[in-house]
Amino acid sequence: MNNLIKGTKFEWETIIGLEIHAQVKSNSKLFSSSSTKFGSKPNSQVSLVDAAMPGMLPVINEFCVKQAIKTGIGLKAKINHYSVFDRKNYFYADLPQGYQISQYKHPIVGEGVVTIDFSNGESKDIRIVRLHLEQDAGKSLHDQNPVKTYVDLNRSGVALMEIVSEPDLRSAEEAALYITKLRSILMYLDVCDGNMQEGSLRADVNISVRKPGENYGTRCEIKNLNSIKFIKQAIEFEAKRQIGILEEGGEIEQNTLLFDSLIGKTRPMRNKEEAHDYRYFPDPDLLPLKIEDSLIQSLIKEIPELPDERKKRYINDFHLSNYDSSVLTSEKQTSDYFDKVLEAHNDLKGSAKLVANWITSELFAILKKHNLDIHQSPISPEHLGTLIKLINSDKISGKIAKEVFEEMFQSKESPEKIVKEKDLIQVTDTKEIEIIIEKILNDNQDKVKDYKEGKTKLLGFFVGQAMKESNGKANPKKLNQILLNKLR
Repeated sequence: MNNLIKGTKFEWETIIGLEIHAQVKSNSKLFSSSSTKFGSKPNSQVSLVDAAMPGMLPVINEFCVKQAIKTGIGLKAKINHYSVFDRKNYFYADLPQGYQISQYKHPIVGEGVVTIDFSNGESKDIRIVRLHLEQDAGKSLHDQNPVKTYVDLNRSGVALMEIVSEPDLRSAEEAALYITKLRSILMYLDVCDGNMQEGSLRADVNISVRKPGENYGTRCEIKNLNSIKFIKQAIEFEAKRQIGILEEGGEIEQNTLLFDSLIGKTRPMRNKEEAHDYRYFPDPDLLPLKIEDSLIQSLIKEIPELPDERKKRYINDFHLSNYDSSVLTSEKQTSDYFDKVLEAHNDLKGSAKLVANWITSELFAILKKHNLDIHQSPISPEHLGTLIKLINSDKISGKIAKEVFEEMFQSKESPEKIVKEKDLIQVTDTKEIEIIIEKILNDNQDKVKDYKEGKTKLLGFFVGQAMKESNGKANPKKLNQILLNKLR
């Protein structure tokens, strides 16, 4: 794919690497038993360890370690048998220790890969450099008082997985596909809830530009992006900013940047640090982790069917298109819903395409309208399957089905009950349909004459009138057949 950006003088290539901070799905923090519940009263979930009180020692959360290993397995990555926690030294008001417990030379997970899929059917492997565990900092609040900054330590010590990619991404679109796919894998594994609005998943973007074939340029880092939309906007703006400077004969300063979403621009935060600036050294309060093969093997058995495997199954077993399979598997909740429809109705496996269409069109649309996720749908997978079977058996038409669908959403009733109570069973009796058509033709003799003289577009008029007369219940296929025979 050609991702080159045209400047005023040259074509440029964007070089992008992402550092994803994913909050580990755990009830307690990485080194303390404090709760990780979101939205609690400020400083209500802070232990003596989290507040860095003198004499307090961290104790590793075994569950968080297992979650990190499961993530590594899901990323087809190397699980390191020896892992060390380090102190990363920097000074913020919301970092009470004066350092962050992280990992540097010996992360828990090594090289892996994430495969992104393009709309044209092509794919690309994005290499993972490492995944390491670290504790989150607290949060500084600057908008509570005009002259004061408040600190909330509820997030202090929350377990994060930092997932670092190689600079393999070449556009904002590729970056969006990558984080979407990674988020999907994390949610399938149930190791992160993927909620970017709540800060459970954040991205730092490393970006530089170069002329094709040249060495990598000077990179800048855009910090703490919490939506895919903002990630794309930040990359697009920053690439153009750097190109503009270089084409004017300037040089790129290696800076850490923030993205202002209100104006759609990046702005300097500080000069970018290097590893030596943090003075990493092994944390003396924590022993190295030694991961046994037996633990890895036991966790492999817990790995569910991941999006790529599920997508292949949909294509092979149900003959769905690459596009339909990608849409269904992009969110675990969506693919689970699809699977539940077919599990509840084995006889619908031959109609998997129709099931997929109803989910990705009608269901998606009505859920979006009411701002609901698919797991909150008032229409159960069982009821949607029943509705589709009513269509397949010609008991209701596609048009009637949409009316029934709306009623199902409002009432949560079964489609069979709604169809029975509202007398919506499709008219398939040939004689009954013939009576309706005869009436329409007799009432519109002038239009019948016009049709026979060549104005064949009037067929739609007759169909519409007949459907109206039958209250939408006439079988469309039979109606069209009989109507065409009558008009010969």
